[in-house]
Amino acid sequence: MTLLEFARGPGLYWATIIFVLGIVWRLVGTLLLPRIRDLSTPRDPANVANGLRTIITRSLPPDELEKKIRFQHITGYVWHIGLFIVILFYAPHIAFFKSIFGFSWPHLPTYFITISAAITMAILIALIIRRMLHPVLKMISNVDDYLSWLVTFLPLLTGVLAFAHLGARYETLLGLHILSVELLMVWYPFGKLIHAFTMWPSRYQVGVTFGRRGIKG
Repeated sequence: MTLLEFARGPGLYWATIIFVLGIVWRLVGTLLLPRIRDLSTPRDPANVANGLRTIITRSLPPDELEKKIRFQHITGYVWHIGLFIVILFYAPHIAFFKSIFGFSWPHLPTYFITISAAITMAILIALIIRRMLHPVLKMISNVDDYLSWLVTFLPLLTGVLAFAHLGARYETLLGLHILSVELLMVWYPFGKLIHAFTMWPSRYQVGVTFGRRGIKG
């Protein structure tokens, strides 16, 4: 069995199982956390509106913090959008998703995907350097932060190398690319990357709770 065959076969199979079960385990565990019943009279019963409003307001930093975190704020949005474009609008990726879900969608030009990948990688490198040099970020960072960065960066790097046929045979590079994605899938439920699934519900719950207490979310 070659590296590519393993990546496309057992590697993908077990990574998918771990990814799905891990996500379910984290979400179910969150839902089963004990809650203290609030017996007070709600000051604002518009729970849904409060929750949705907070999802939007918490997506932008407060004016008091914007000046100090503008770089982190802007680059954070840009690299997430770039990664989203690379994953969902690259023609080979769409073909892979079609083999699973049975439908496809239009792809973007290859040069646009390449530029998006390059910008995303450059921003990720800038952010990890900033994390290592900034005294406060360095102090509050742990292994999870660096490992999550690594497993996010590797699929981009191996994907670019495979596209450019740099460093090894294409089949080997493609196998490494798929394995790097599977590494991301395996780590995803257990690190801070899980925030992609918990961020919106948690912000919604904060809005509901604050609204009940008469606090602006």
